[in-house]
Amino acid sequence: QVQLVESGGGLVQPGGSLRLSCAASGSIFRIYGMRWYRQAPGKQRELVAVVTSGGSTKYADFVKGRFTISRDNAKNTVYLQMNSLKPEDTAVYYCNAEVLDSDYLSDYWGQGTQVTVSS
Repeated sequence: QVQLVESGGGLVQPGGSLRLSCAASGSIFRIYGMRWYRQAPGKQRELVAVVTSGGSTKYADFVKGRFTISRDNAKNTVYLQMNSLKPEDTAVYYCNAEVLDSDYLSDYWGQGTQVTVSS
């Protein structure tokens, strides 16, 4: 079994910054893609950013130039640096990872961390 635990959410003023972390633990042989999603109240969950095991990254248009995704493979951890935050970035942020244990490749989710951007 694999667990993903997010941290780093909170309340920040518009224009501020936050750094989210998501650490994977458990029966891990290898982690492939790691992603951050978000879900605002009344809206569908949407992909924010993805980083491959090789370090390639992609971003949703609405965060390009403001957010940076990165990972530390030695720590099985993915990060999301969020700068120039806007009220519309308010959402629960979830991390997601494709994890190979000794037998299976499976998709895992964290429990989510609340990010609120408000003055």
